Amino acid sequence: MNSLPRLRQHSVLPGFGLTMGFTLLYMGFVLLIPLAGLLFAAGQMSLGEFWEKGIADRRVLAAYRLSFGASLLGAAINGVFGFIVAWVLVRYTFPGKRLVDAIVDLPFALPTAVSGIALTTLYARTGWVGRWFEVFGVQISYTWIGVVVALTLIGLPFVVRTVQPALEDLESEVEEAAAALGATRFQTFTKVIFPSLLPAVLTGFALSFARALGEYGSVIFIAGNMPGKTEIAPLLVVIRLEQYDYNGAIAISVVMLVSAFLLLLTINGLQWWSRRHEG
Repeated sequence: MNSLPRLRQHSVLPGFGLTMGFTLLYMGFVLLIPLAGLLFAAGQMSLGEFWEKGIADRRVLAAYRLSFGASLLGAAINGVFGFIVAWVLVRYTFPGKRLVDAIVDLPFALPTAVSGIALTTLYARTGWVGRWFEVFGVQISYTWIGVVVALTLIGLPFVVRTVQPALEDLESEVEEAAAALGATRFQTFTKVIFPSLLPAVLTGFALSFARALGEYGSVIFIAGNMPGKTEIAPLLVVIRLEQYDYNGAIAISVVMLVSAFLLLLTINGLQWWSRRHEG
């Protein structure tokens, strides 16, 4: 046995203590202190006032229903079609594949106000797409349908980019083995492929839902912002601030903060399940 002391491994970055200190300091100023300030301000309110302004108000409840309902529906749509997009990008080779792969990330870089204006113009009654729905009496812009469309747009990359790595790691030999054992294409997909990709799909769904829940810029243009009908919760926070109703804005913000925290726990749980499933 070698009794010589082990040399300390050289690292380009400073030691653990210094880097951890900078990490906690940065997270404290950027994230923890603002959130703590919000919770402290909410703590100055009485329980009755918080309940009245943040939960029981009819206008606030309508905004919650639209925000959570449209986000859930948009994430569900992305879960289906995002899976199909990821499947096409991974399993097939076709002209313009790199362009399509780059377009998937466009909602990440595109300003949300720009996407909102573009969607409103496209799906308005006189728009290129909206005029065809108008023939059947379906209005998209300035309705809850437009909100779902906007939230679907901004949430698609989260599902595609989450499913893609899992799909790339899924070896094609598994499908060939299932086919050799007499499984049909439907059986191969439902019994072999989809169970392996389910953790990634659920994680992408949760990420898309969390992103849609906090969206503001792309929604306010296409929603119409009618109180009780097409008014989302983030917009209502801004309205409360403009009306100098700071307690009302704080109460709604805390409810959204708690919801985001629960979603974060769900996403971390899904990622842990995904790693355990892969293991």
